[in-house]
This record gives sequence, structure tokens and C-alpha cells, in this order.
Amino acid sequence: MRDLLYLKDDQIKDFIELIFCAYRETYSDPIKILKKHSFGTAHHRAMHLIERNEGLTVSELITKLKITKQSLNRVLRDLLKNKIILLKKGDSDGRRRLIYLNENGKKLFNEIFLEQKKRIYNALKNSDSDSVIKFKQLLNKIINE
Repeated sequence: MRDLLYLKDDQIKDFIELIFCAYRETYSDPIKILKKHSFGTAHHRAMHLIERNEGLTVSELITKLKITKQSLNRVLRDLLKNKIILLKKGDSDGRRRLIYLNENGKKLFNEIFLEQKKRIYNALKNSDSDSVIKFKQLLNKIINE
């Protein structure tokens, strides 16, 4: 099986380009929605992780986004100002700030998700289940290695 893998530099560069283009297209779909709120991709990434990890702490979000505290603070300020998120003190430790999407945030997230879902759904629908499983496994290997 190893001899079938694409391991030549040009083939790897082609694969990197495909990943970049897939990312660009998937995240360009909701740009109009984000611009209505004066948000960018940083806001979108934060909202996505907050929705997927309800009640995560600021430090956990920093770790997941791999950004500085200063960068995240700007994004969180914008989301708070536009009434998209809630920051709550932790029950066991009042110093911890837990982040949640409020009702406005959930509506905005769902609007963005539905826009992105179209592209992903069509790609998955037009693929066999084995390809989807292997693709997901490959993406996880890229992320975890």
C-alpha cells in the first residue's frame, strides 16, 4: 500500500493546494453573513468552537484557536458588543470565564452553518461512504501529527 501513496514533493504540494482551496471555498460561503455584522473569519472560528464546546473557558478557546490572548480579547469584545456571546463566571471557580453563544449567537451560527453545509453536504452526498470515512481519518491524521 505504501508504494501507492503520493509522496513526491509536487504531489504533496498539489494536496496542500487542494486543502487550501477547500478551506477557502468553505469559509468564503458565509462571508456576506459575517460582513453584515462587521465580523471576519476570526469571529467565525471563535463562534464555531464556542458552539461546539459550550461553556469552554477563555484559556481553552485560546488553546483551540492557537492565538494570543490579545487577539482573542479583540474578537470576544466584538462578539460581546454585538450581543452574540455570554461570559459567565464558573460555578466552582469564579475566576474562570465560561463562554456561551446566546440566542442571537445561535441564530447567527446556524445561518452561517446552513451556508457552509450546502457545499459539504453536496460533496459528502456525491461520495461513497468508504471515501468519506477514509477522508475523515486522513484529516484527523493531518491535525494530530
